Amino acid sequence: MAAYVFWITLALLVFTYAGYPLLIAMLARLRLRPAGWNSSVAFQPRVKVLIVAHNEASRIAARVENLLASDYPPEKLSVLVVSDGSTDDTADRVRALENPRVRVITLPERNGKPAGLNAGVAADDSEIVVFTDARQTFAPGTVAILASRFADPQVGAVSGELEIAAAQSSTGTGVDAYWKIERFLRAREAEWDSCIGCTGACYAIRRELFTPLPADTILDDVVVPMRIAISGYRVLHEPAARAFDPQTLEPAAEARRKRRTLAGNFQILFRHPSWLIPWRNRLWWQLAAHKYLRLAGPVLLAGALASSAVLAAHPFYRAALLLQAAFYLLAGAGMATPLRTPILSLPAGFVFLNLAVVRAFWHYLTAEAPARWQTPPK
Repeated sequence: MAAYVFWITLALLVFTYAGYPLLIAMLARLRLRPAGWNSSVAFQPRVKVLIVAHNEASRIAARVENLLASDYPPEKLSVLVVSDGSTDDTADRVRALENPRVRVITLPERNGKPAGLNAGVAADDSEIVVFTDARQTFAPGTVAILASRFADPQVGAVSGELEIAAAQSSTGTGVDAYWKIERFLRAREAEWDSCIGCTGACYAIRRELFTPLPADTILDDVVVPMRIAISGYRVLHEPAARAFDPQTLEPAAEARRKRRTLAGNFQILFRHPSWLIPWRNRLWWQLAAHKYLRLAGPVLLAGALASSAVLAAHPFYRAALLLQAAFYLLAGAGMATPLRTPILSLPAGFVFLNLAVVRAFWHYLTAEAPARWQTPPK
């Protein structure tokens, strides 16, 4: 039995972190050109950029001005800010811009981001809605690039690319490496069919495809695109549509972000079991491989370690146990030292992310209002 546990857990771990990336990359190569893209088509629909903000008075005006400066026809671009129960003068700062292309909706109580998105989209009359946050900034061409991908009527959503400042610690450097793998996966998935989830700080949808979100939804940037994909549309990834985030991948900041995003993945797993039914969701296997197997990572790692310990009398399993022990020692050293060398940072980042899964599961079980985010440090 221990041998079965070892080989099954090992096979799943290898597939999750190496097999699936290789498989989706090979499938993507079967397409000669990215789907939904025709560089000869100048498609410029009416676009509204939607920001849900809570107590963002210090940076909301600059963020709106950054969006208004986009390389896009001014008469076709507007900004809507939903102030979600802000207790500062977020809404007043937006109104002070006195720009007819800018509108603000004030929600008297803090209801969470999903409620803000529902209110914002309901008040919108544009063809395309771009979702973003107050913290990031857009490159000048981001809105135009996102909008242009909707020239294909089969495209229902488009994710942009989030550029995050480089980390300086060993663990942060390791997390940065895994973030690059995540971006690689989204790009290849979109080339094959559709990416699993979008970048929450920078993604666009056809407004008509939006359906209201439950108030406690944690990951709108997964739920919204997945609903669109299930309805028969494509969800693409556009790396040239860039957003910039000043928050780095250092462990302290990344732990907060991962707790929320991974808790959101647990919520999706338990709330939407039908998304794993092949005849109801053509992306079921991508969802399972990309999202859900990672949630099982800590259990698989523990199973591999425990089973090899039970079988340690056999030379092969003893060697496997020693290799695992060495890997975790390197991870511990990477977490304890500022040295940024791959032999320490990659194990440290890997272990950090799997510990984050455990913390996120506990957070999902115990959090009272998971949809209400804490405003990140400015």
